[in-house]
Amino acid sequence: MRRNLISMMLMLLDATVVTLASCLALLVRFDGVVQMHYFNVVINYLAVTIFIRLIIFYAFGLYHRLWRYAGVNELLSIVGAVSLSSLIIILYMSAKHADLPRSIQLLSWLFNILLVGGSRMFIRVVQHARKNSNPERDRVLIVGAGDAGAMIAREIKQRYYDAKVLIGFVDDDPYKQHKMLFGARVLGRRSEIHELVQRYKISEIIIAMPSINGGALREIIQECQQFKCAVKTLPGLYELIDGKVTVQQLRNIELEDLLRRDPVQLDIAQIAKYLTGKRVLVTGAGGSIGSELCRQIAKMSPATLVLLGKGENSIYEIHRELGERYPKLELEHIIADVRDQERINAVFKQTSPQVVFHAAAHKHVPLMERQPEEAVRNNIFGTRVIAEAADRSRAEMFIMISTDKAVNPSSVMGATKRVAELIIQNLNSVSKTKFAAVRFGNVLGSRGSVVPLFRHQIAGGGPITVTHPDMRRYFMTIPEATQLVLQAGAMAQGGEVFVLDMGEPVKITDMACDLIKLSGLVPYQDIDIKFTGIRPGEKLFEELLTAEEGTTATRHAKIFQANIRSVDEATLHNSLLLLRQATHGVEIVTLLTDLVPSFRTAKKVEEPISKEAATGQTVDEHGRHVAAVPATLH
Repeated sequence: MRRNLISMMLMLLDATVVTLASCLALLVRFDGVVQMHYFNVVINYLAVTIFIRLIIFYAFGLYHRLWRYAGVNELLSIVGAVSLSSLIIILYMSAKHADLPRSIQLLSWLFNILLVGGSRMFIRVVQHARKNSNPERDRVLIVGAGDAGAMIAREIKQRYYDAKVLIGFVDDDPYKQHKMLFGARVLGRRSEIHELVQRYKISEIIIAMPSINGGALREIIQECQQFKCAVKTLPGLYELIDGKVTVQQLRNIELEDLLRRDPVQLDIAQIAKYLTGKRVLVTGAGGSIGSELCRQIAKMSPATLVLLGKGENSIYEIHRELGERYPKLELEHIIADVRDQERINAVFKQTSPQVVFHAAAHKHVPLMERQPEEAVRNNIFGTRVIAEAADRSRAEMFIMISTDKAVNPSSVMGATKRVAELIIQNLNSVSKTKFAAVRFGNVLGSRGSVVPLFRHQIAGGGPITVTHPDMRRYFMTIPEATQLVLQAGAMAQGGEVFVLDMGEPVKITDMACDLIKLSGLVPYQDIDIKFTGIRPGEKLFEELLTAEEGTTATRHAKIFQANIRSVDEATLHNSLLLLRQATHGVEIVTLLTDLVPSFRTAKKVEEPISKEAATGQTVDEHGRHVAAVPATLH
């Protein structure tokens, strides 16, 4: 009812505007002195003129638009409607031999555009003024006056002005200082945020810089925390898959943002060359790494993408997501266990994949310490089954996801992943398929990782449990790691173990404190941090390489090749036979030690954490106190 009433009011307004436009055209054409003959002609055809224009206006949807959000598209609709109706009116009056100068029709066309457009703009101005009187709106400062900042500003001005008012921008570019963008000024540089927040009573800061690194983001947050100013950001470049930026993508700062590094350049053409138009299979496709691999691969337009996993729910979810996002992509979802040789052989015979990414693995260190037989079955023999199936089906490429825990392993999980690397290296020497592995450290937010655990503990009121004050780990975001895996695959010639540049190791205690602060709480006051002792199989510091191995640089700055010695085929074959027959945990650990000489089983640390260690003094893996190492997040 209200909608119909508004449409009727607009029609009455337009009828008045059309009449006024005709009269103005006469007055302008004859300099204010209109002969009665021409005036009578306009009056005689006025009803027809109004009727034709309203019908065309209706056909162009001018009575079914939200004019409070009017923009260029609405303006073009008005011009089109007025132009078409003017053409019909001219033809009609010509057929009736109406005696009227052509210039009057031209002037009428111009005045109709101005008056109809002006009436719609008046609606928007009134609405905007009414919304601007709302004192409860958030006062927004945008950090970054580039493309992303401009997109956010446009949306605030056009769609969110009832909830937010854009006060201005900050940007370090000297050229942009004091320039205007969408009616708001670039007020200063990032170093002046502290002063600007106070001066303009800013209540919300939007960081519209997808490429900003974690250190700069941390500085901005520290400036804002003392004013209790809300800080929102956009996803990093790794997460902005389509490159589009909208207000809906704004979110609160997460730990992943504080660890964000400078984005790396990917050779998309090189990656697409071995994926586009190919049949690609991903094992563990429902997991954290596997599912993100599928998302990145889907962008490369493979001929077929096969999602293989053991968990039906996770496979269903990634299949549904990709089906909605890429409706033309041919997807196959297969529930299978990588250890089931007969089933895997049937799957490979059915799908004939050309590229295989093997992401299925048991990765939880303490669980695998207690159940080494499961780690061996899944990580070693599961890899062997998949790799041999890829060889038999003559796949072009096989990429295995490995881990930094395979270096000088102190855990069963790490040792089994090192053996898996040996298997594919050995197979590469006798197969036409190119086999390679990619090592990287922990990924933030993956299942079983420390970050989801910390968030759960904070939600429960604490305490956060950390095994040791000096525990450090390498971290990457999931999109960053998977994109580099795809890049490494494009560089593989067969037999390589690639190592991703993980930056600097991160102190787990610092991560815990950052998460507490991001939750609006104070570490050790609102949420306590409790040290529980190193668990079996854990190291204080993970290694990406052994001293004996070293690395060779590749043509990509963030990807290196480990110089790893191969293992004798007969020794590997005999050790795998013994491992398959082993049933007892001690026997399995002994066999793994024989196969991986650098495997050192870690002794469980029973001693409580010392006061010196808890307060920041560094303790090495043997319990010796050493000089403290400054911990920074990257």
